[in-house]
Amino acid sequence: MKVGTDGVLLGSWVSLNSHPFSILDIGAGTGLISLMLAQRSTAQQIDAIEIDAEAYEQCVDNFEDSPWNDRLFCFHASLDEFAEEMKGDTYDLIVSNPPYFSPPQKESLKSNISRNKARFYDSLPFEHLIENASQLLADSGIFSVIIPFDSETAFISLSKKVGLYPQQITRVRGTANSAIKRSLIQFGFEQCPTKTNELTLEISRHQYTEEFKSLVKDFYLHL
Repeated sequence: MKVGTDGVLLGSWVSLNSHPFSILDIGAGTGLISLMLAQRSTAQQIDAIEIDAEAYEQCVDNFEDSPWNDRLFCFHASLDEFAEEMKGDTYDLIVSNPPYFSPPQKESLKSNISRNKARFYDSLPFEHLIENASQLLADSGIFSVIIPFDSETAFISLSKKVGLYPQQITRVRGTANSAIKRSLIQFGFEQCPTKTNELTLEISRHQYTEEFKSLVKDFYLHL
């Protein structure tokens, strides 16, 4: 799998101000976000869940080859299986870059099944993700995601049903004149005024804004 901008954005953006001891990455793919959070934090327990066998194997290899292999572990399991196994245990920080293609779009993408499986909404519905995240999250914990902007309202509505409230939202657009494409959202059980802002990635093709470069500078060799 290629390194996607969504994963890089989430891994760079997630707040670590609470100095989490334990982190969970739901739908880890090849482990990009977990590795970024290992680099950024002193968290002693960074667990990842990945259901796809090929991605899981790559994730394990990437974890083992990293300087933080003593803090990283990947589970080959569905979210349901993991939540059942971990019943009673919680995490200080949960992150997810969930699938976002809805079923009507899926048919035209069938030719790239191995890469796109992780991007199909019905492989991890938002309702399922939110419900399990709420059970696995510590009372003072943070749940952070990146989703399509047009799913923001529905995702927030579903989260409120399980007592999770948006605390920070950053809306992402490609260029200053383009439409907003993504929403980075931080949730918690504490209901407070939501802080919102925007992030623009490029001034023109491959000419990145200073704001974007500042956010991701620790993860790119060249920008």
